[in-house]
Amino acid sequence: MCANLGEVCAVPTYPKHYRSKLAIAIGENFETQVWLDFAIDAKYIMREDYLSLCQQSEEVGKLLSYMQSNPARFVHWKAL
Repeated sequence: MCANLGEVCAVPTYPKHYRSKLAIAIGENFETQVWLDFAIDAKYIMREDYLSLCQQSEEVGKLLSYMQSNPARFVHWKAL
């Protein structure tokens, strides 16, 4: 997900690319949550770690959603 966010920053002058890369980053964050579910079910991680990591992923999701809803705060193009 971090690499995808890096790609978002690399294309801020192209609105369609910005939206596309940001959508991929959001999807990767959801995928991380699925892997956390697998990890807890398989007893690879402790419940406390699972809860903490899920909470962090939710916060990342909120930030990414904010970036998606407010692109003008992060990019400088004239027309969206």
